[in-house]
Amino acid sequence: MTRRIRAGMVAAAIVAATLTAAGPVQAGPVQAADTLLSQGKPVTASSAGGCCPAPAAVDGDSATRWASAAGVDPQWIYVDLGTAAHVSRVRLQWDASCATAYEIDTSADHVTWTRIYATTTGKGGVEDLTSLDGTGRYVRMYGTKRCRTDASKGYSLQEFGVYGSTGDVVPPSPPGTPTLDSVTPTSATISWTAATDNEGVVGYDVYRDGQLCASTTGALTATCGNLGPNGTYGFYVNARDAAGNVSQASGTLSVKTPPSDDHTPPSAPANVHTTAVNSTSIGLAWTASTDENGVTGYRIFDGGTQIGTSDTASTTLGGLTPNTAYHLQVRAVDGNGNLSEPSTPVLDVTTTGGSTCTPSQGVCGATQVGTDDDVVWGLVTLPDGTILYNQRDAHSIVHLNPKTGAKKTIGTVPNVQSTDGEGGLTGLEINPASFAADHWLYIMHTSPNDNRIVRIKYDPAADSLTTSTEQLLLTGIARNKFHNGGRLRFSPDGRYLFAGTGDAQNGDNASNTSSPNGKVLRINPDGSIPADNPFHNAVWSYGHRNVQGLAFDSQGRLWEQEFGNSVMDETNLIVKGGNYGWPSCEGTSGSCGTAGFIAPKKTYPVAQGSCSGITIIHDALYVACQRGTRLYRAVISGSSLTNFQTFFNGTYGRLRTVEPAPDGQMWLATSVDGDKDSTPHNSHNKILRVTVG
Repeated sequence: MTRRIRAGMVAAAIVAATLTAAGPVQAGPVQAADTLLSQGKPVTASSAGGCCPAPAAVDGDSATRWASAAGVDPQWIYVDLGTAAHVSRVRLQWDASCATAYEIDTSADHVTWTRIYATTTGKGGVEDLTSLDGTGRYVRMYGTKRCRTDASKGYSLQEFGVYGSTGDVVPPSPPGTPTLDSVTPTSATISWTAATDNEGVVGYDVYRDGQLCASTTGALTATCGNLGPNGTYGFYVNARDAAGNVSQASGTLSVKTPPSDDHTPPSAPANVHTTAVNSTSIGLAWTASTDENGVTGYRIFDGGTQIGTSDTASTTLGGLTPNTAYHLQVRAVDGNGNLSEPSTPVLDVTTTGGSTCTPSQGVCGATQVGTDDDVVWGLVTLPDGTILYNQRDAHSIVHLNPKTGAKKTIGTVPNVQSTDGEGGLTGLEINPASFAADHWLYIMHTSPNDNRIVRIKYDPAADSLTTSTEQLLLTGIARNKFHNGGRLRFSPDGRYLFAGTGDAQNGDNASNTSSPNGKVLRINPDGSIPADNPFHNAVWSYGHRNVQGLAFDSQGRLWEQEFGNSVMDETNLIVKGGNYGWPSCEGTSGSCGTAGFIAPKKTYPVAQGSCSGITIIHDALYVACQRGTRLYRAVISGSSLTNFQTFFNGTYGRLRTVEPAPDGQMWLATSVDGDKDSTPHNSHNKILRVTVG
């Protein structure tokens, strides 16, 4: 049992790169030398000339060769390795009749294939494809364009060498859906039926809404603590074997904790006063409340309507209306949900006049432009100022006119499958340099087998998705219930597409530079691999847990947002080949002093973060947070983040996506209800146009 499941990725060599990033390239983990697996094994080909049978490609003799029929595309040859193997290298030695365009695929049954490499710039000779990452018993070369295009020529392969390792590459089956043994206001004990594995299960990991809360070394029961009274939580389990293979998740058990016996509310906040007032924001502070079991937060009300929350005895209410009277009171809340009496007296405050949003104000108001009953994930602005966005759980793309509120579903993306968690139809992007001419929509989604990146044409005249144009760009990114990443972002010049991926609930994936999981990936628009990528595959940076935010600043530098487990979220400045530490390091917690780990530029307590999308406008970074139910703003100064401000704290609930809008403004999409269960049309979301400084 020497290898864990690793997913495949597209690869190719395309010369030239204009986007560079400072910083050293960190070497990936040392891998054992892989062995030649294909020599003398059975082979099957689409066709063969009388001179040159398929077995000649795996006989170890470069003087012999396989030759396909002439003048026909596509043609293929596959080798049966005899058992499942992890494939890390393929060596092709061509005769003069080589392939310009071809792919390398793996399969468990020679029926369903997963692409692990593709190129449209094959040159023939010896092509030694390293840093591949695929699993299967069968390995195929699938040629779609010949080097010699006249009708008398086909494909001619002298040697088809497949390298890798056998052993345990099969993950355990999913454990049974947990059942509840007992529950208290602060903990839950669950049990589940065992998973099965060809070599034996060695442990289980228990997750609470995507956060690891317990692990066992074989026991089929566990207790997760640090819960709150009157809370609803989703628990599920993954199994592990000795090789590090991680199963798909069990079903989810929903548990509601009972209230505690604490029925005494906190004392009322006192001395509520302003610390700053301008046209769109009011700074407040007050004397902290007391409670026998601890105050957990504060709620701010205007005339009885809640307009904000705070974790501490101060806050800034942002996005207010100029020259408007507000009548403010604050109430404290404890862990059992007991609310204090409102602060007295009512604080009457009138915002100043003015219609200009200044950088010091940061955010100056929000206007609702649309609603949706599904999870709004990827979002792009078309050249005419209208919006396309993904419905994660319904698997559809919607066209919204923000001026009128009119919207239309333009199509459903093929082959999307949700994960009973956070998978589904996630990333959406257009190429800023070419969309007006090519109309490609770049899409990231979960399929039945993996996470993948595709592109599909949008037809502006018909206002519809032309699904027949779909092209697979990158496949084999492992999926799981949570930790699927999903954000897409083109470089400002349109030359490279970046993608954020999750670790698929296997932290080892993040530190393995041969795996596309737990990474920031970088590919060309056609799915091929830029020649200057640091590990000769799609990986641009590694050591990430679950990347859901990507944005470029005015200097062409890439910033990234990722979810922590239970301690810290983090914002990172991404450098080529950089190692950001997960799973050894979470934010600044853990073994973060390890040589080569790159420290985050900002960390956030998970309770105040769980942030997803980011965008950069006028070199100010905006961070949308889900559990934290707030929008952070920071000024990019050199390579640091300064002047942090908080807006919409509790105003709109969970926030997921932020994107640039026309005229220097910003789109903001909420993520309220239904964003952890994959059930279509059970959310209550708003899309807002936010005025920023």
